[in-house]
Amino acid sequence: MSDTAPPRLVILLLALAGFASMASMRVTDAMLPALSLAFERPVADVAQNITFFAIAYGLMQLCYGPLGDRHGTLRVIGLATVACALGALGSALSGSLSTLLLFRTLTGATAAAIIPLSMAWVGDNVPYESRQVTLAHMLSGAVMGLITGQVAGGFLADTLGWQAAFYLLTTLFLLAGGLLLTMLQRRPGLSPPKAEQGGVAFVSRLREILLIARARRILVLVFLEGIAAFGALAFVASHLYERLGVSLTRAGLMVALFGVGGLIFAALARPMVRRLGEPGLAAGGGVLMGVGFVGLALAQQPIAAAAAAFAAGLGFYMMHSTLQINATQMAPATRGTAMAVFAGCLFLGQSVGVSLGGVILRLANSLWLLAGAGVWLLLLGMAFAWLLRQWRSEQAATALP
Repeated sequence: MSDTAPPRLVILLLALAGFASMASMRVTDAMLPALSLAFERPVADVAQNITFFAIAYGLMQLCYGPLGDRHGTLRVIGLATVACALGALGSALSGSLSTLLLFRTLTGATAAAIIPLSMAWVGDNVPYESRQVTLAHMLSGAVMGLITGQVAGGFLADTLGWQAAFYLLTTLFLLAGGLLLTMLQRRPGLSPPKAEQGGVAFVSRLREILLIARARRILVLVFLEGIAAFGALAFVASHLYERLGVSLTRAGLMVALFGVGGLIFAALARPMVRRLGEPGLAAGGGVLMGVGFVGLALAQQPIAAAAAAFAAGLGFYMMHSTLQINATQMAPATRGTAMAVFAGCLFLGQSVGVSLGGVILRLANSLWLLAGAGVWLLLLGMAFAWLLRQWRSEQAATALP
């Protein structure tokens, strides 16, 4: 890559954009009780902002995948990141729940480009044997965004007011997108358009992906993961706020340990991948998520809730990174579209999960919601590990003379 910036710079800027994206996605989790008071609506109603964000995020993958394949992934990421600032600013200025829902939808629609197309760029430019570690390092920015979103949402709602969090996000999006577009202006070779793929319709690409049995299974798995993990995570801070009687700031800090678990995995990714292998990461991740979410449901003390959140986060990133690495190989010829569909399934799963969570909260309480998610994720991790072993056996069989 003689005419391009060093790969580390690209990864750093993608991590910065991913940071802003995930901070925006999770920023309202810990402030749901504050939004409930501000708009005089139940928590289940204001939680719709998370659902709308996730639906827009998931559906817009259908646009960004082909756009990234045709015009260059980094260029699309940069423009979309700058566009996210408008949604964040509109959210800060919202005077009603309906207006907030509108601008959260806009933010989700534009943030949709960032992480999946970042993964596609890594898939196109990093060899498979180094890809999972590189993805883990790049996505550490997204994990830091998750942590910051959780903590800042609760802290700012307790201090300066919930609007301050959205003003901060506006600044982050402008900074991340501006730096990325400036870099591309200087080194356009980093994001070459793939004009030869421009005439291929998205429906054709999607059909090619869905005809692959392994791709279908990966997409179903990540959809189910999104329902349980991200759907339940949206209600953890509110659960701790009500069950343990802690402030929104403390609830956000405890939930942020979910992201710390992801950072620990990113730091230890190389030895963990080498020692456990993909089936071990999937099964171990499922066990940790099961223990973590059930622990959050039953925790009587803040220290127990914090430990449970950490375990759930470590488990999530163990399993999800294994899903990601397999997703990058679903359809190498149209990797941008494939990764966009992968991310779309994850966040459509989140929107379904948040909606289901709202129904459960009306019928029962958050304890049953979190405990059910834990059991769901435990079983999912075991199923994924079994599939990975089956795929490995099939590959070994076809390699024999």
